[in-house]
Amino acid sequence: MQVQTRVDIFEEIFLVFLGLGTLVGVVVIAYTLYNAYKYRDNGDSKADEDLPTLGELPTGGQGGKKLFLSFGLSAIIVISLVVWSYGMLLVVEDGPDTPDEETLEVEVEGWAFGWDFEYENGIETGGELVIPADTPIWTEVTSRDVWHSFGISDLRVKADAIPGETDETWFVAEEDGDYLIECFELCGFGHSGMTADVDVRSEEEFEQWVDEQLTMEITLEDEAEERVTDGFELELVHEENDQFEEDLSFTYADDEFENGSITIGEIEQGGPYELTITSTDDEFETIEETVDFTGPTDETYTVELGAEDDETDDEDEEEEADDEADETNDGDGEETDDETEEGGDE
Repeated sequence: MQVQTRVDIFEEIFLVFLGLGTLVGVVVIAYTLYNAYKYRDNGDSKADEDLPTLGELPTGGQGGKKLFLSFGLSAIIVISLVVWSYGMLLVVEDGPDTPDEETLEVEVEGWAFGWDFEYENGIETGGELVIPADTPIWTEVTSRDVWHSFGISDLRVKADAIPGETDETWFVAEEDGDYLIECFELCGFGHSGMTADVDVRSEEEFEQWVDEQLTMEITLEDEAEERVTDGFELELVHEENDQFEEDLSFTYADDEFENGSITIGEIEQGGPYELTITSTDDEFETIEETVDFTGPTDETYTVELGAEDDETDDEDEEEEADDEADETNDGDGEETDDETEEGGDE
């Protein structure tokens, strides 16, 4: 996909102004030298009546045609440059007209003194922005604390980072390589070190990187750190599932685990997920956790085997204790009745 980049636009504007400026300069200098030679002092003095007097406009020049022509050409050139430059800058402001599926959106947050990035699929990185080459990148820039300015000099991009506001801009990196993000707003003692890296990769390498970021490994162990291999079910549900078109809920049975561990790579949307591990044979209590799935995740959960049996035993013990208490109360009641009867006999 060929897209006119900001670098291309600013380079084209520069070359046009450089070319016209050089042409005008050559014409002006040549005309000046020509007139200097033509009207040089050759020693012939003219009569005083042919010289202009003080306060009198000089005549000649074909009735002002040369003056009108020079001003007219200058006006045409200047107006044309203004209109053309404005049109080019509108392209810089509005960005390329490409379908949404062919662009990448990234939220950029500046803070003293660093940069954080959040991709539209929920991946979060700090200090490094990984992007595909030859793809329009749209960024929404803001700040966590004070004013900053997000800029990549080599890609001709800059945007203000202001707390409570967002500044949208775009750029395209045509070739693989590394670029430097800098802060262009004096923001404190660490301003000079407020940098981050831009890692531009090919489309295939970028997709591979995304797959690596959206990988989750879950392991189940008991209290003795032995792997739990059966008798459970794992469920993952995105906390904002109702806001997505596709269903972001996933269920995995114990036979999908390998020695108590599973590597999940099918999830394409990161973010907070509600994780639930339930026992299918009532061997342990249900585990409920929130997983912040914004990058490669490796979690190990410990289950308390026999917890349900312990609860049952506790309940049985409580029932036995209640029964014993009831029997004791009944015995005390009978003794009281006997004593009452004996007292009556006496």
